[in-house]
Amino acid sequence: MSTADQPNQPRNCFCGRTRREFMWQAGGAFTSVALAGMLPEGFFAKQTLAADGISDYENPMAATPGHFPGKAKSVIFLFMYGGPSHVDTFDYKPELYPLDGKTIEVQTKGRGGTRNNGRIVGPKWKFKQYGQCGKHVSDLFPHLGECVDDMAFIHSMHAESPLHGSAMLMMNSGKILSGAPCLGSWVNYGLGSVNENLPGFVVMLDRTGGPISGAKNWSSGYMPASYQGTVMRSTGNPILDLELPPGIDRRSQRRILDSLKRINDRHLQDNVGNSDLAARISSYELAYRMQQHAPEAVDINTEPAHVKSLYGMDQDRTMDFGRKCLMARRLVERGVRFVQVYSGGHHNDANWDAHGDLVKNHEYHAGNTDKPIAGLLKDLKQRGMLDETLVVWGGEFGRQPTAEYAEGTGRDHNSWGFTMWMAGGGIKGGVSVGSTDELGSRAVDDRFHVKNLHATILNQLGLDPNRLAYFYGGLDQKLVGVEGAQPISQVIT
Repeated sequence: MSTADQPNQPRNCFCGRTRREFMWQAGGAFTSVALAGMLPEGFFAKQTLAADGISDYENPMAATPGHFPGKAKSVIFLFMYGGPSHVDTFDYKPELYPLDGKTIEVQTKGRGGTRNNGRIVGPKWKFKQYGQCGKHVSDLFPHLGECVDDMAFIHSMHAESPLHGSAMLMMNSGKILSGAPCLGSWVNYGLGSVNENLPGFVVMLDRTGGPISGAKNWSSGYMPASYQGTVMRSTGNPILDLELPPGIDRRSQRRILDSLKRINDRHLQDNVGNSDLAARISSYELAYRMQQHAPEAVDINTEPAHVKSLYGMDQDRTMDFGRKCLMARRLVERGVRFVQVYSGGHHNDANWDAHGDLVKNHEYHAGNTDKPIAGLLKDLKQRGMLDETLVVWGGEFGRQPTAEYAEGTGRDHNSWGFTMWMAGGGIKGGVSVGSTDELGSRAVDDRFHVKNLHATILNQLGLDPNRLAYFYGGLDQKLVGVEGAQPISQVIT
């Protein structure tokens, strides 16, 4: 059929009507395939421009060296949402037992305000000494008791706010007001990611839901969104909204990506930078890689039965949190910098917020988490990963030694003194630093603020907490504040 017989076909279009034309077009395509194979990895990414349309684009998640060699490569933060009672878990106070039920003068500050006296609630569990260090641990944590020689306990933590929302923001971002980047965001900003196929900052929530102040606790604040936490589920599809749209398969998705890149290449050839298109391509590329790699990273079916049993996955009570702890190990094993796992969600007794029945509340949450956390420490250690993985345990505050109500065993919030512990990543094992008073009402010796905890975490990763800064609002903003904070030297090897 001649060109004249094709009324809708432009006369100057070469459509392969002859063998010579066919070979000419096919040869060009095959040549481009060979050229693509000869180009170095990341060639097209290096042609992308930054937002100003002039500067070279730099991947914000590219791995970068710290200020000095770090002893830890990643962090697993086990967040006991609601505020576990330090005097019932790891801060042994024998003086409280004989005072049970007596009303004494003791100043406390919680959600109910400041009080000058109260009815003492003696510890409801016995304490036992464990390990070579002889650390006293409550009967709530018999499995963790076996790991005390690898743990450093900080008994003199304190913070500003006794309210859940602002206290959680303080623990996660160093500020009691929202809008600041969280700890995981700072870590990824400072070090980048060694695995660009997975998020650098992963959050796993309790099955009952998220914490009271929600996504503010894993926000990147004034930093780019690439540094924010990615919520990952322990069952089903690991990452929400990652499924392909109906009618789109991975081959179609790849074609869309290639088309966008060709459009961007034409812009570059015409010396016209398109930062919005470049950013969209970058986000699509990450989603494409995550769809391929995230399911494998959290697929625990390949783990042997004895490893699952170590995490308590062979028991209904510990299966859920054990799965999350095992996933956390698999993620840091694959280069994820910061993983935060929440125990407790929603509100009231769905978390560690024991305002009513202390025994019912803490036995439930401790029973769900004791074996999985101990399993995580033991598994990391036997794999040789504990030395380079920093594990942090704690809530947003502790609880008071007195009863909140006229009747019952519930305790109010206590931000004046509480306990947290750390393990691995260059942290001394079998040590306890700081102390609260004889009743556990406030920190008295070697008092450490939440910012000191943050400074310690950054320090172990090779980041100077007083140098790591992000310019915003006319200031060099820092996780530890413009006034700075020092690491807790007593727990560092």
